[in-house]
Amino acid sequence: MTATLETSALPKGHPVNIYSEEKELIQELGKELLETNPEIENQKFYNIFNQLQQIERRFERKENQLFPVLEQKGWTGPSKNMWSFHDTIREQFRILRNKIENRNFSEASQDAQYLVSSIFRLLLVEESVLFPNALELLTEEDWKKVRKGEEEIGWMLADTPAAFPEPKEEAYIHPSQDHIKRELSFDTTNASHYDEGYMTVDQVNLLLRTMPLDITYVDENDKVIFYNRGEERVFPRSAGIIGREVKFCHPPKSVGTVLKILEEFRKGTKNEASFWINFKGRLIYIRYFAVRDEQKTYRGVIEMSQDITEIKKIEGEQRLLDWN
Repeated sequence: MTATLETSALPKGHPVNIYSEEKELIQELGKELLETNPEIENQKFYNIFNQLQQIERRFERKENQLFPVLEQKGWTGPSKNMWSFHDTIREQFRILRNKIENRNFSEASQDAQYLVSSIFRLLLVEESVLFPNALELLTEEDWKKVRKGEEEIGWMLADTPAAFPEPKEEAYIHPSQDHIKRELSFDTTNASHYDEGYMTVDQVNLLLRTMPLDITYVDENDKVIFYNRGEERVFPRSAGIIGREVKFCHPPKSVGTVLKILEEFRKGTKNEASFWINFKGRLIYIRYFAVRDEQKTYRGVIEMSQDITEIKKIEGEQRLLDWN
């Protein structure tokens, strides 16, 4: 089986393209090793040798990722023959390392020639036989599996190769139309599942504390069960109100109005009530909302207060970020 290797149409992160990039590095290192005198430039020779031996990663990727997939396609030649070639080169590396460390420079220089010659011969077989036929035999899904496995082994290259397949930029979809069920990329171990999404108790507290609103929740028994502790509340609250009847949490002059709201909410005749008042020179917007479950059963009321003084001043549009 012979063919011609053509990589120009392949994505950068494709396994064959990575092998092609490594080939250039291997040829450069091989040539540099042969041009370096092991006796005169011993440390340089040793450094280049160590860099070249990183070809082991290339061998491992082929043996553990590429060859098994080729076997599944019925081509067992690479596993039987090329793997043996790898082992021969590994032995040449072992012998040369021993001679370098024992300062047997004359034989080291000669063995380096044998080693580089073997490697270049292997590169030629890869280029003319292995990779062209692998490209014909394997599907894109096969190459994806190969690449995923390669990431656990690594490459000779200094920089991690581009991703494969290349991530596609998601087209904008309005949130109201986005119904894709995504795999969660965050830990939900200590989180609770709400109608839409997950949050931990800590995250819920942070959310409620950060919101520019005063929120108080009164249950169906007219007892205060929650308020948010923001940094700048409109109306001060303290922990003592938790469990207290709501009629005792408002000034006497406004209690009648509050009780009327609760009564109408409980009967189901109303669901919302709104007020706005001037308080300490600020315009405060106060709203009450009936809380009902899926069966429309009354479960209490939420009181929300917000300082809208600055909001009332807004005119026109501001579409640009103005942080200066």
